[in-house]
Amino acid sequence: MNTELTGVIFTYLLTLALAIPLGRYIAKVFKGEKTWLDFLAPLDRFIFRFSGIDTKREMNWKQHLLALLTINSVWLIYAFVCLMAQGHLPLNPDANPGQSADTAFNTAISFLVNCNLQHYSGESGATYFTQHFVFMFLHFVSAATGIAALVVVFRAMKDKVTDKLGNFWEYFVKSITRVLLPISFVIAVIFAFNGMTTSYAGKDTFISMQGDTVHVSRGPVAPLVAIKHLGTNGGGWFGANSAHPIENPNYLTNTVELVAQVAIPIALVFALGFYLNKKKFAYVIFGVMTLGMLMLLIPTMNAELNGNPAIAKMGISQPTGAMEGKEVRFGPANSAYWSIMTTIISTGSVNSMHDSAMPVSGTMMLLGMMVNCFYGGCGVGILNFYIFIIVAVFISGLMVGRTPEFLGRKIEAREMKIASLIALLHPFIILVGLAISSYYVVNVAGADWAVKPSTWLNNPGTHGFSEMLYEYTSSAANNGSGFEGLGDGNIFWNYTTGIVMILGRFLPIIGPLAIAGLLANKKYIPESAGTLKSDTSTFGLMIFAVIVIIAALSFFPSLALGPIAEHFSLK
Repeated sequence: MNTELTGVIFTYLLTLALAIPLGRYIAKVFKGEKTWLDFLAPLDRFIFRFSGIDTKREMNWKQHLLALLTINSVWLIYAFVCLMAQGHLPLNPDANPGQSADTAFNTAISFLVNCNLQHYSGESGATYFTQHFVFMFLHFVSAATGIAALVVVFRAMKDKVTDKLGNFWEYFVKSITRVLLPISFVIAVIFAFNGMTTSYAGKDTFISMQGDTVHVSRGPVAPLVAIKHLGTNGGGWFGANSAHPIENPNYLTNTVELVAQVAIPIALVFALGFYLNKKKFAYVIFGVMTLGMLMLLIPTMNAELNGNPAIAKMGISQPTGAMEGKEVRFGPANSAYWSIMTTIISTGSVNSMHDSAMPVSGTMMLLGMMVNCFYGGCGVGILNFYIFIIVAVFISGLMVGRTPEFLGRKIEAREMKIASLIALLHPFIILVGLAISSYYVVNVAGADWAVKPSTWLNNPGTHGFSEMLYEYTSSAANNGSGFEGLGDGNIFWNYTTGIVMILGRFLPIIGPLAIAGLLANKKYIPESAGTLKSDTSTFGLMIFAVIVIIAALSFFPSLALGPIAEHFSLK
């Protein structure tokens, strides 16, 4: 057990040690300063020239949003068509068929929005063509979209009064060529030399020790897994994701995957401080996020290491903790750390089965996605946190009897209305989806559908309720992990979660960009003795309180009906 805990601590400290210099580097890239990857500048210029992009043409926040939404619409159509037609496209050695319309709808949205919810099994539901030219492509561009949107907010906070917030296409391209692509290359090489396949051949066949003929899927897995984690995407090559021995062969690859998926979200927090020259402000944000992470991680690790009380009542010893759904080579401590990190950020990859986790662990995973701003995904984690900053500043200003100000700009009714709508949107779309699915399970269970609602839940009662709650929470948080006891590969779940995913992705991007753009256009007010300091521990605690009240408490009734009730049923 001590060795497992040491491994977890080492993994986090290594992530932090890499994230700080990476944050400094990212800030330099987007400030236009010299970096060690400037030799890639000709590649950037070629892309801009080929695409007809003038990077000197600066955009306001509305033009940034128009560019972002337009190109994402094009990618959505492209992905949908490819998935439907994949059975007739090249690079299909296993002769996998095209996806149905509802599955392609869900999958195209899922990978576009950096969620990677997979209502299909990777090795049989996709081809090498779509894994490469749809999924891997979207892994890069969805992560770059989030980073580019965040840089717009950085720029809006930096300048005193402006409506010129840089060029979206420059931010987008540099996110790929200067950050995602070079780091992914290094990670992919590590993976390839540690057992992840890079072959384009079809399934291999061997005879097992029992004498059975086994067909093993393979493919160019290493490059996809690299950007899968670095871009906080999470969509695996195999149905078992990173619990599969080819997608995660050993403890080294497991550690690299863990570091990769957390590095950029933490680095972007420090990049904010370097970009604005407000390091103390970045430390406050990092402190709040880390406090939230620890409050979720510690109960999870405790629950998994102490085992299942229902099994203990049977007189069965559990010296290694709760091992159901865990990989023996990783153990419960590492699995618990992975499950929290993958849910507080928007990766959603798994190295154990979340559906088998203890109820306390399930509660913590759900809370991580419900709050959706402790580190978060590439760019969008800080964008979600930005909403809570605005709300905290507004409330703090009212408490001390001053006009709320943030970084020299007054926060007025318009900004507060946008922030309130975005903050309430997240629980709204989750709970509405949960209510509809619960109604069908209870009242229309025997409906004459291709897949009856009565067959959705393999685990009735509180755990079945948790499975449906988890599915919509994961969709809204652009996470993609799931409680896999839920039968979600059907028309109802494909369409409802698809709608939740696209709302949960783009509205929380539109809101912060609109607020940042509006504030950047306002008259700058220099700091005075009465200015509310945003780089103090007191302000950090205020933000944390706002997060708990608005985000966490909104979900308490649903959590009480699901994982909390299940926890007490085991006692």
